[in-house]
Amino acid sequence: MRLGIDLGGTKIEGVTISTQGEITNRHRVDTPRDDYEATLDAVRDLADQLAPDRSIPLGIGTPGSISRVSGLLRGSNSTCLNDKPIREDLSAHLHRDVRVANDADCFTLSEAMDGAASGHHLVFGVILGTGVGGGICHAGNLLAGINGISGEWGHNALDLSALQKDVDFEPRDCFCGLRNCVETWCSGPALEKSYLEATGRRLEAREIVAACAAGDDAARDVLDTHIELVTLALSGVINIIDPDVIVLGGGLSNIDALYTEIPARWGKCVFSEFVDTKLVRAQHGDSSGVRDAAWLWPR
Repeated sequence: MRLGIDLGGTKIEGVTISTQGEITNRHRVDTPRDDYEATLDAVRDLADQLAPDRSIPLGIGTPGSISRVSGLLRGSNSTCLNDKPIREDLSAHLHRDVRVANDADCFTLSEAMDGAASGHHLVFGVILGTGVGGGICHAGNLLAGINGISGEWGHNALDLSALQKDVDFEPRDCFCGLRNCVETWCSGPALEKSYLEATGRRLEAREIVAACAAGDDAARDVLDTHIELVTLALSGVINIIDPDVIVLGGGLSNIDALYTEIPARWGKCVFSEFVDTKLVRAQHGDSSGVRDAAWLWPR
């Protein structure tokens, strides 16, 4: 049996996988907010619930990545995890062997190996959720990069002046210390903030999508602008790595309009007279990353 956990900004999901690769058990809990010790406790309790035998090792996908210099987690939008020896702390707290990898990398590898991007040579995996992450898989191998940050498109600055829409944007500060990062405009909380600024009303992302479907003009305009922003951000990725396919995961990947509207729009931003890159929804849904986290230990 394999044990994997996806440590997200709003939820922690765990699965067990049989030797045949089938998910045999699954459970989700809410992520403790801004509390490192409570997060360790939640991961421990979830792991024990799914696999009481602590000789079974754990693979865990986290936002951010482990620094090759300090060994500490860095770049997580769950900022209470940053600058912590999370791999060592989890191993000691859980009394298990633990391996840690970036959640977007786990997601990308899962979809490239036996998911929506299976059979494609160059795959860019996208997490559109509480944060914005990415991973690159080439010929079945994840690219880590010399700095260990390959695919981290969420912290590139988004050039709002290139947006072909008449919208007055106020700059947004990112937790990473920069301004107008892709994450500040394309994540789930970014969509909610855009709706709040436009209407004075606070709705969750899924409620904004539902309001748009119900004919709410304000929700439609906010969502349309959001799609323009994601289009602009993904066009930059295509211009740099020119992937065969882009796979979307995370909560916002459930917005159906993304898969028709973005390919219809990104031609105006991509430096080519045609765009053959495919945009697809993750085959394994919210469980894609946690599936590959379970396989972080050798088969």
